[in-house]
Amino acid sequence: MKLDILAFGAHPDDVELGAGGTIAKAIAEGKKVGVIDLTKGELGTRGTAETRKTEASNAAEILGLSVRENLGFADGFFVNDKEHQLEVIKMLRKYQPDIVLCNAIDDRHIDHGKGSKLVSDACFLSGLIKIETEQEGINQDKWRPKHVYHYIQWKTIEPDFVVDISNFMDVKQKAVDAYQTQFFNSKSNEPETPITSKSFIDSVNYRAQDLGRLVGVGYAEGFTVERYITVDSLFDIK
Repeated sequence: MKLDILAFGAHPDDVELGAGGTIAKAIAEGKKVGVIDLTKGELGTRGTAETRKTEASNAAEILGLSVRENLGFADGFFVNDKEHQLEVIKMLRKYQPDIVLCNAIDDRHIDHGKGSKLVSDACFLSGLIKIETEQEGINQDKWRPKHVYHYIQWKTIEPDFVVDISNFMDVKQKAVDAYQTQFFNSKSNEPETPITSKSFIDSVNYRAQDLGRLVGVGYAEGFTVERYITVDSLFDIK
């Protein structure tokens, strides 16, 4: 199955938090979008790998994803080496996305920066014909995405561009809310973490609203780029 967009997250919920609205909008426009979670989030303070799997499946249904897979890398301990790069390359060649979305290049959680660099490096390597991979006994063709964009996470990073998600903020919020074990729950007796506070979940809405304010729309999501963005005309820029 060829996808238009393949989004990677170090943990289930990363993609929803960083790019949920953009993905929902793309799907509404008829694009095929998939998500690859690098880990099961098994080191998360709240919930378990099993509950996270169910939550990720529910979020995928809310967003309308064409596919969602989990590579099962070790939460907190995966590294950017040949072994891990090859597994990501297999996914890139399997789904042949034109656009890849991945973690913030620098962030509070160590897995986010690692995941960002791992996926970015794999996107380049995936285009090299002498790197051989196979899936289900079939040799894969080389594939390099046209674009790699990084969504914004915990840290406030100035975006290179933003996507208007005004009509899809509600879908994004529902997808985030699918992770019931991970975020604010006044009835939970589990330990508190930086992402379980009400202020964090409020910040998801506030950040999108603030980015929207800066460009004159209701809500927006921001991304950083690895190379300059090209437009055919100044009139392509809104």
